[in-house]
Amino acid sequence: MNKLYETKRLKLKVLDKTYAGLVLDYYYRNKEFLEEWEPTKVDEFYTKEYQEVQLNKELINIESNNSFRIWIFKKNDDSRIISSVGFNNIIRGAFLSCHLGYKLDKDEIDKGYITEAVRKGIEIMFNEHGLHRIEANIMPKNKRSLRVAEKLIFLLC
Repeated sequence: MNKLYETKRLKLKVLDKTYAGLVLDYYYRNKEFLEEWEPTKVDEFYTKEYQEVQLNKELINIESNNSFRIWIFKKNDDSRIISSVGFNNIIRGAFLSCHLGYKLDKDEIDKGYITEAVRKGIEIMFNEHGLHRIEANIMPKNKRSLRVAEKLIFLLC
């Protein structure tokens, strides 16, 4: 499953295990930055083998319609991941909903990339996956993530 989407400045890709090195590079570059916002990672997390397994799991979950994750690259640079956007806990039936989560490279903050990527991801979920409800899971202290949700007209409760 090689899915590729584009926006004005970005490429959004569904990745397979051949991208494990790039995913690992993303996490290494952002290890300290992400610690405040994510669960503590085991040492094994920072290995290529672990990331290969995770990418395989992502593909299985995409194929079974349980989740959908896209990894974000600048259009002019396929060698460096700058973000990921995930839609998890997809519920079918009458509810047709999911939860949204996203993360951005510490060096790419305040450039509008995550808003652009999330906007495209929402379009994909509504148009290709047939969902009509998305909940953004954001820590109240994460003001930058709250601002992204506000720009995308999520109701903040």
